[in-house]
Amino acid sequence: MSVSGPVLALDFGTVRIGMAVSDEAGEFAFPMGVLRSRGRERDLAALCEVIAERSVRRVVVGLPVHMDGRRGDTAIAAEKFANAIAESTGLPVEMLDERWTTREAERALRDSGRNRKQRRELVDATAAALLLRTWLDRAANRAEVDPA
Repeated sequence: MSVSGPVLALDFGTVRIGMAVSDEAGEFAFPMGVLRSRGRERDLAALCEVIAERSVRRVVVGLPVHMDGRRGDTAIAAEKFANAIAESTGLPVEMLDERWTTREAERALRDSGRNRKQRRELVDATAAALLLRTWLDRAANRAEVDPA
């Protein structure tokens, strides 16, 4: 699958939603910051604005499954949120396993020398960017295998 148009990735959380967006060609993932959750309807409205402003063509939502692959309450909430985005926007919305993204983001931010407060502010957007990078890489690999 080739990427046409920006893709928005969301690191879903009940307090904060990390956001990242790709470039038009789907080569780069850029952290966009966080959306502080203010309830589903307000969050959806805010995301619809971001989607319109950035001309987003597809949304990827992190699926926070347990290490053994089980879906807990947070994963179920993320799936419901992804479905609500799809209904609100009419865009394709995909879920992607995000088991390691937050840990990887925390490690990268710690290694960059940021203090705890700085890391807390950046971790969700960084996790969303890692999630998006993974999705973009997989999309590029699918396009190489099936160039149709």
